[in-house]
Amino acid sequence: MSRTVFQVPMPKILKEQAELVAFNYGFSSLQEVVRFILNKLVKGELTINVSEAEQVNVLSKTASRRYKQALKDIKSGKNIFKPKNLDEFFKMLQK
Repeated sequence: MSRTVFQVPMPKILKEQAELVAFNYGFSSLQEVVRFILNKLVKGELTINVSEAEQVNVLSKTASRRYKQALKDIKSGKNIFKPKNLDEFFKMLQK
């Protein structure tokens, strides 16, 4: 059987993290994982599901209080600055 080299450029940190996960799954190397996946792919035995994990952000008590106050101010029109033009807007951002 002839052999070929398959190279995949990636950030070093990604390779290192993937190797750690591969070892935790019992693989001896990242190459072994790739060979395993490619064999499953060729045999039609690979199922791929892509989904985003639900992310939940929890505010601290102080941040939650400030957020509620900001919403209240926005609804009532208090403590709101509306720039008249782009120059005024960018000056406001620099403060």
